[in-house]
Amino acid sequence: MPAIVIIGAQWGDEGKGKATDLLGSRIDYVVKFNGGNNAGHTVVIGDEKYALHLLPSGILTEGVTPIISNGVVIDVEVLFEELDALIARGVDVSKLLISANAHIITNYHRTLDKVTERFLGKRQIGTTGRGIGPAYADKINRVGIRVQDLFDENILRQKVEGALDQKNHLLVKVYNRRAIEVEEIVTELLSYADRLRPMVADTGLLLNQALDNGEVVLFEGGQATMLDVDHGTYPFVTSSNSTSGGAATGSGVAPNRLERIIGIVKAYTTRVGAGPFPTELHDESGEFLRSNGFEFGTTTGRPRRCGWYDAPIARYTARVNGVTDFVLTKLDVLTGLKTIPVCVAYDVDGVRFDEMPVSQTDFHHAVPIYEEFPGWDEDITGARDFDDLPTNAKDYVLAIEKMSGARMSAIGVGPGRDEIIVRHDLVD
Repeated sequence: MPAIVIIGAQWGDEGKGKATDLLGSRIDYVVKFNGGNNAGHTVVIGDEKYALHLLPSGILTEGVTPIISNGVVIDVEVLFEELDALIARGVDVSKLLISANAHIITNYHRTLDKVTERFLGKRQIGTTGRGIGPAYADKINRVGIRVQDLFDENILRQKVEGALDQKNHLLVKVYNRRAIEVEEIVTELLSYADRLRPMVADTGLLLNQALDNGEVVLFEGGQATMLDVDHGTYPFVTSSNSTSGGAATGSGVAPNRLERIIGIVKAYTTRVGAGPFPTELHDESGEFLRSNGFEFGTTTGRPRRCGWYDAPIARYTARVNGVTDFVLTKLDVLTGLKTIPVCVAYDVDGVRFDEMPVSQTDFHHAVPIYEEFPGWDEDITGARDFDDLPTNAKDYVLAIEKMSGARMSAIGVGPGRDEIIVRHDLVD
């Protein structure tokens, strides 16, 4: 049985949770392999709406084992708050497992994230201030705190002392903030140990055994390809690998076991935070997409920047990830538009680029070249078969499919759990 990876194929917020939920009872494990609580996704089940930030969306599906693997950075306080909120709503969270090798976000990571972002002034990246970047920096600098360290007080204290020895000089002498006491960090982290301990496992071993036994494992990427630290619009990116390759390094499952790569794209494009965005709209069309699509961040509440569908980005993300299938979401948001532009290439100082420019400078100056398609007025939220869609909606989907580098295997036609059209099975 396959190992399946779901990744965002734009700048995030594409609806990955909905795609995960679509696979539902056909999967045995759902794995979050990168990022932290700096992103979120909303899953709608009936009349209930669940906003998840750190937890894999599979935690809402009965019978699925949700896993937070080694590539994730964990704010344990946020983890417990999220679990408690689900428990209060009657959700069974007892099957959650966490890698012993996942890194911990501490209070000093959050503090550094906020003060350094303010210090950048006009050069701000648009970080959420939740400590994600500093936690990953400590991981790379080999001074990070891992989940397993919470169960050995001596090692934990040594690591916190080593981390704060440098950071307190930075906080006090550069940012004019108070020094952080070792004891306050150690005491806080140790207070999490008893509740956390039963959740901790060798998740890499468990996942490989599951695949050996013919079970279906779904890897769920946080953020999206265009925010990947290597392949995104650097430096306006996240601090982890949110592409399909990150599923291997972030979980301990070898890349040759990843058989299907599902990229999630909106029928238009959005972005949160700073950075280049060629198709961004600053007019009533952008406001139409924002209001009709309710484009506000699940984690931050920030209004998302909105623009038309960008085919060169779709082709780029298909190539980088090895996308086998796209899931197109929020097609219903386009209902009511007379015409729908699609970016088919870029103009950079009079030179046409049919693919995403390798130079960040060129991409900053890229002006979209559009092809326009006729819109539709019919309500499509009740469509469950591709032929149920209006002709113009079908033509739009087929056109962007041809431009995007992989087949459009499923189409979201509304926010509800069952408001989706499946053209090609995502498992078989």
